[in-house]
Amino acid sequence: MRLNITTKYKKMIKKLLLGTFCLAQFSFAYAKEVPTPKTDISVTSSALQQVPKTVIIKTKKFKIRIDKQPNGKYLYQSWNANAKITAKPSMIISDGEMIPDGTGGNYYISFSNEGHSYQIWRNYLTDSPKKAPYTLVVNDANDNEIVRQDGYVVKN
Repeated sequence: MRLNITTKYKKMIKKLLLGTFCLAQFSFAYAKEVPTPKTDISVTSSALQQVPKTVIIKTKKFKIRIDKQPNGKYLYQSWNANAKITAKPSMIISDGEMIPDGTGGNYYISFSNEGHSYQIWRNYLTDSPKKAPYTLVVNDANDNEIVRQDGYVVKN
């Protein structure tokens, strides 16, 4: 009788092992490889830092259009706040660069023109819900701030 119980256990263990083996084989057969998403070189580590190809913002005194150029640099064009965007720009600056500001999604695009620096800040993370989505900051040749104006998107 004891021999019979041992044989039953052996058969049960064999069936369990066979079932486990079959289950593992079926799992491998139906497993899918998940492809790694391809990322654009210009995309930064944060998904929030994706810069639009074109953005038009309006401050108290200016309309500003920022365009990403084929070479990866940015073009700055500005008009008087009341001028039409189809008119000739009062200022054009090329070769702007996007500079990430931390890891939360903020960034700014920096331009230089005749000793002055122009920065268009993108304000994703702020201390205030009333903070404008963009800020124009202009510094003179001595790095003194001469303009700071909040800007709102006119067209994206």
